[in-house]
Amino acid sequence: MDRAERERKVQQFEDGPARLRQALSEVPTAAMKWRPEPAEWSVHEIVVHCADSETQGAARIRTVVVEPDPLIVGYDQERWAIVFDYHELPLEPALSVVEAVRANTLPLLRRLPDSAWAKVGRHTESGTYGAEEWLGIYARHLHDHADQIERNVIAWKQAHE
Repeated sequence: MDRAERERKVQQFEDGPARLRQALSEVPTAAMKWRPEPAEWSVHEIVVHCADSETQGAARIRTVVVEPDPLIVGYDQERWAIVFDYHELPLEPALSVVEAVRANTLPLLRRLPDSAWAKVGRHTESGTYGAEEWLGIYARHLHDHADQIERNVIAWKQAHE
């Protein structure tokens, strides 16, 4: 990944929380905990997942950049949603976590030298895992979930016509 592509992805990373909030602003209250299918997440669950994912992601980039032989441990996001009963966790603190963690990680990303971006570790589920791969995943993560929220709203409206 060249520097210009990295900068574009860092900007996308920065824009993620606003994109998530924008999608969330269009969700009718009655649609917040509605699931398109029993095994799919509601809007509420998506947002709480994003908070958990952000905390994992913040630790991951730091681990990859700093540790001499970084090992990134995967987690079962579906299990987390069930065990932690995401519907019972408050939404606003989850959004605040997303925004705060991104705001705290962004300056770090902007200061990383090229040598840090070249760092590579191992992921327990996917094998090789580097700083640039991390950026590719997390730059689009909130945008992907904002799209998912919008699809949920469309499906909710169709189901309630």
